[in-house]
Amino acid sequence: MESLNVFILIGAFILFIGLLLGSLSTRVGVPTLLVFLGVGMAAGENGIGGIQFEDVDFAFLISNLALAIILLDGGLRTRLETFRVGLKPALSLATLGVALSAMFTGAFATWLLGVDWRVGLLLGGIIGSTDAAAVFSMIRSAGVRINARVASTLEIESGLNDPMAIFITVLLIDLLLKPDASWGAETLTTLIQQFGVGALLGVGLGILLAELLLRVRSNEGLHALLLCTGGLSLFAITNLLGGSGFLAAYVAGLVAGNWRSGTSDNVLRSMDSMAWLAQSGMFLLLGLLVSPKEMLDSLLPGLAIALFLMLVARPLAVWLSLLPFGFPRREQGFIAWTGLRGAVPIVLAVFPLMSGLDQSRLLFDIVFVVVIASLLLQGTTLGPMARRLKLALPPAAKPLTEVGLEGVDDQFVAQFRIEPGSRADGKALGDLVTPAIRPVALVRAGSSLSLEDNPVLRAGDTLSLLASHGDLEQLSEWFLSSTVALRRFYGDFTVRATVQVADVAMSYGLTGLAEDELALSLEQLFRRRHNTTPVVGDTVDLGGIRLRVRAMDKGRVSLVGIRLPKG
Repeated sequence: MESLNVFILIGAFILFIGLLLGSLSTRVGVPTLLVFLGVGMAAGENGIGGIQFEDVDFAFLISNLALAIILLDGGLRTRLETFRVGLKPALSLATLGVALSAMFTGAFATWLLGVDWRVGLLLGGIIGSTDAAAVFSMIRSAGVRINARVASTLEIESGLNDPMAIFITVLLIDLLLKPDASWGAETLTTLIQQFGVGALLGVGLGILLAELLLRVRSNEGLHALLLCTGGLSLFAITNLLGGSGFLAAYVAGLVAGNWRSGTSDNVLRSMDSMAWLAQSGMFLLLGLLVSPKEMLDSLLPGLAIALFLMLVARPLAVWLSLLPFGFPRREQGFIAWTGLRGAVPIVLAVFPLMSGLDQSRLLFDIVFVVVIASLLLQGTTLGPMARRLKLALPPAAKPLTEVGLEGVDDQFVAQFRIEPGSRADGKALGDLVTPAIRPVALVRAGSSLSLEDNPVLRAGDTLSLLASHGDLEQLSEWFLSSTVALRRFYGDFTVRATVQVADVAMSYGLTGLAEDELALSLEQLFRRRHNTTPVVGDTVDLGGIRLRVRAMDKGRVSLVGIRLPKG
């Protein structure tokens, strides 16, 4: 009994320290995941804890379960509108991009390490995919708001690219163990099966899970537990049927998060706790698995491979994969730099260890160095990089609460606080209300005001509105303080995107515009000028004035900011 309590004490204390330091790490710009790895290594056999942990099978099991929960949580938070924007480029990055990264990195590793080309390519395949846990965590904690096209492409890529990385890893291990085996149509069929079965079961069982949970009235904590256990069951079923359980978990989360009224904020907060527990436990356990003394022998080659991956292989793969989609160079550069490596490469590096391959420990140590270098170099610089490439958007006003109505599709009650100097401050309530946006309650100094009197809104008021998610996103800017930075970014004037280009030209005395563009609306102008779907932050120059997308509604530009030239 005493040994059991000691075991519980050590495990809980390590997890507590990891979570405590992780919660403080963002204040000093250190990636949370790196802290978890560091605490695990410090508690390991070469650290101050001296814990000897070599149970590869147990670490592999926990890592798979944790990744499934993290991917499920990521899918729940992905809006279908942004998924449509980023799906095609993300799919290209998740397939062609992973294969190219693996090929380029594998060739470099073969030359640098002097190993068999199959071992080098195996290493390239292991570190070829981005990691969902790292990407989801770092984008949300970077301290900047990135435009929807880039953010959705990165998040969807990290949710979709695991099947390709697993396929390459398993294929190369089989090739090393069975060098005389023939590879042909059966190999391609396996890859298609991974993607196809994973996607189909993710959609089908995701709908089933969403419908079931809608009919089971439960509190937020129980709802999150049902989501997690249902998602893990889906993960296991998909793997048993030959599909990608990771892909199925992400797609099921996407379906459940957008089905009917979606997932409430309270459930997402509960899921956030589950995701934190999953990623902290996983990275702590993987940190325990590493021997820092052995890893030091692989430090220099690992750093060289990491730098080649970050500065050569990933940028080349991104450029080639995104060629058909017309991404601006700035966005390509940021996507290339945000190719974060995390738990997935470490988990894939366990495959050779479990298979008993020669040089498997070398591969594991190099992969660990690559992951640490990626989190340290890329993870700590995402915010500054986004600002340097001018991809950072001004912060958006987030509702205090947002709850979906049961039995009604895409209708939410959201509560906003009116900030001083915002567009809503001093406006009558009727100025915000439309047939699609209905007021529910207005609270001032702890008292509820009558809505029938069309009260004037004041700073500090709390306003509850009933509307669709798209309308709420568009309306949220009314409650944000109008700062100099906000006006500098969007301009001093805002117009609806249905306004004709000819009307803007007449109002501002613009000349020399193309005749065929004068007949267009501003929304049509953005679609003509941009090769990709417009998103908030995209700009167009019109006769010397700058137009910038300020709000989107159901995939279409709805509001446009106008900034006049200086002087």
